[in-house]
Amino acid sequence: MAGGGEQDAPAPSRQGRAGRDLRAAIAVGVGLGAVILVSLFLVRQLFVVVVAAAVGVAMYELAGALKRAAGIRVALVPALAGGQAVVWLAWPYERGGVLTAFVVTILVCLVWRLKDGADGYLRDVTASVFTVAYVAMFASFAVMLVVPEDGVFRVLAFLIGVVLSDTGGYVAGVLFGKHPMAPAISPKKSWEGFAGSMAAGVVGGVLTVGLLLGGQWWHGVLFGAAIVLTSTTGDLVESLIKRDLGLKDMGTLLPGHGGLMDRMDSLLPSAVVSWLLLHLFVPA
Repeated sequence: MAGGGEQDAPAPSRQGRAGRDLRAAIAVGVGLGAVILVSLFLVRQLFVVVVAAAVGVAMYELAGALKRAAGIRVALVPALAGGQAVVWLAWPYERGGVLTAFVVTILVCLVWRLKDGADGYLRDVTASVFTVAYVAMFASFAVMLVVPEDGVFRVLAFLIGVVLSDTGGYVAGVLFGKHPMAPAISPKKSWEGFAGSMAAGVVGGVLTVGLLLGGQWWHGVLFGAAIVLTSTTGDLVESLIKRDLGLKDMGTLLPGHGGLMDRMDSLLPSAVVSWLLLHLFVPA
C-alpha cells in the first residue's frame, strides 16, 4: 500500500507471474466460495447476510482508502447504514426498495456533512454517494438475483461466469500474454488474457444458462460475453481508482488478494448485468 515501508519480497516459489501469492489467493478464494455456496444451498436467504456483510466491509475499506490517500471524508455512519438498507430492502421490495433506500441515504449524507463546514463539502458528499452507489447499489442486484424460486441457479450462473472470466484471463495471460490491453491502467492485463476470459466465460454462460436455467444457447453466449466485459471493466475501473489514489490495494484483509473490495471489483458491475440479462432471458 502506498506510504508503507519497504517489504521483503515474497518467496519465488509462491509468487505467480501475475504478481499474486498463489497459495494464499487460492486458499482465500476457496474459502469465500465455500461460504457463498453454503449460504445458497442451506437457506438461500442467508446469501443476503453474506452480501450485506461483504458490502459493509467493502464500503469501510473504500472509505478508509479515500481518507488515507486523498483526505476525502465519506459520511461513514449514514453511508454504512444506508448501504445496509439498500441491500436488505432488495429482497422484499426489489428495485423500489433499493431506490428508496438510496435516495434517503443521499439526503442523510447531505445533512450529516453540514456539521463539518463548507471546506470539501461537495467532494465529501460526492464520495459518500459514490461509495453507496458503487458498492451497495451494485451488490443489491446480486440479492435480487436470488429472490426468484430458481434464484440459487441465477446466482450460480453469475458467480461461475465471473470466476471463469477471471480464471481464463489469468491462465491465458500468464501463458500467452504479450500485448498489453491497458498499460496505463493495469499493466499485467493483456489481450491474450482477455481472449482467454472470453472463451471461458462464453462456455460457462452456455452451460449455466442452458443447464441450470433452461435458457437458449445463444442466451448463454450473450450472457457469458457480457459477464466477461463487465468483469474486465470492473477490474479496470478499480485499478484506475487505486492509481488515482496512489494505492496498491484497498485493504489487507485477504492474503493474496488485498482487501475485500479488491475481490469485489469484477463482481459488482457483473451483478447488475447478470440480473438485467437473466431477467430478460429467463423470466421468473
